[in-house]
Amino acid sequence: EKCSRFRHLEVSRDVVRSSQIPAVLFPAAYRPKRSSTLPLNPVLQSSLEEVELLYEFLLAELEISPDLKISIKDEELASLRKASDFRAVCNDVIPKSIPDIRRLSANLSSRLGILKKEDFERTALTLAYTAYRTALSQGYQKDVWAQSLLSLFRALRHDLMRSSGPRASP
Repeated sequence: EKCSRFRHLEVSRDVVRSSQIPAVLFPAAYRPKRSSTLPLNPVLQSSLEEVELLYEFLLAELEISPDLKISIKDEELASLRKASDFRAVCNDVIPKSIPDIRRLSANLSSRLGILKKEDFERTALTLAYTAYRTALSQGYQKDVWAQSLLSLFRALRHDLMRSSGPRASP
């Protein structure tokens, strides 16, 4: 009798976990880093000015080191306080490997509702990173990166279409 009660609790706990708690798209955003002053679940864009600054970062020449660390080449832009937040999100939060990016794409495609602001922002940064890696790759690797790029693009487009209201898609 005691075993069946525990088994029931175990099954109930698993059902609650799988049905009520949505999967976290960017788990690294919720893991504290000892070496980082970045807050948990950081968001880069809180105002229109910050949105414009983010686009300046993306349009500036970025560098990806062999250990996949992203930095802004423009010294003036790189010295801004938001640039350090940008580097932290790009280096500590967004996925950079094909399996992690595919996992993100799969989670995005099965997700209901509209993305939270921070998830949309991180997905857009992952898309930019994936586009950069696609451009640098050759042969089979280029095809693999391009497929990941397309999956992320479709997920973002789908989210934008959902958030813009009930319209028929072309």
